[in-house]
Amino acid sequence: MVQRKYKFVAVALALCTGIFATGCVGLHNALSVPVERTTIVELDSWPKNAKPIRIALLSDIHVGNLVMRPERLRSIVDAVNAARPDIVLLAGDFVIGERREGTATRARDLAPLAGLHPPGGVFAVLGNHDHWTDAGAIQARLTHAGVRVLENDAVRRGAITIVGIGDRFSGHDDIARSWQRAASLGGIAVAFTHSPDVVPDLPKTMPVLFAGHTHCGQVVAPWIGPIGRYSRWHRLYDPKYRCGRVDEPGRVTIVTGGVGSGTLPMRFNAMPDWWLIELRARAPRASNTPTDT
Repeated sequence: MVQRKYKFVAVALALCTGIFATGCVGLHNALSVPVERTTIVELDSWPKNAKPIRIALLSDIHVGNLVMRPERLRSIVDAVNAARPDIVLLAGDFVIGERREGTATRARDLAPLAGLHPPGGVFAVLGNHDHWTDAGAIQARLTHAGVRVLENDAVRRGAITIVGIGDRFSGHDDIARSWQRAASLGGIAVAFTHSPDVVPDLPKTMPVLFAGHTHCGQVVAPWIGPIGRYSRWHRLYDPKYRCGRVDEPGRVTIVTGGVGSGTLPMRFNAMPDWWLIELRARAPRASNTPTDT
């Protein structure tokens, strides 16, 4: 009996130690410096004499917990500025929580975003947590920081028209209105939104989509995959667009894992990241025809 009791205590201690160690690793990952990922998107429709455009994509900042304090956000802003993008896109979920109370106070921690200074401007769309809490307070803070919010709206910048589509997960997307605004401005439509699940419904004339929302799974267990797959009885996202670059006929979708970590300040096998994307003309294919000598 005594031996059984000691065995139970030993197992309980080992379990508690494992949980504590796992929590420490997860918190360390969530607090780590976001990975800067880079890619090039070549477009057939790119104007012949137009220069490439470099876009920084960030999402899921989620101020309001110990993972995203103003000091950490300021260091992320410094890293983005050091990459010298032409345009910065912020793809939603600026706060944590699902209730209005306290949102305006938490949103003050977004102040370091005012330090972003790309020549083409900083643009944002709202995410599901922004709509669930206090979209007005968050938008006011973003505007104060010099960020222009594009909710189902568009703006022209050189060869491209940036199209901000509302969040699909919280029911705020209006693709038809977004496309009408983009079509009126001309240029190559480069869309961004919070949830990538709008992809199947986009017109073929939108060859690029940037998104966030998924956290790349945030807590991804070996052999099992992402632990959190549903929220409010709805699937969080299409697994096809969980993370990274997805190339399909006529479209490139890039989903960032985000720089914050939501309500749960932990990450496993899904490190925080942001993307630097260069848009440019497709390079001519090398000819296989032998040359005369």
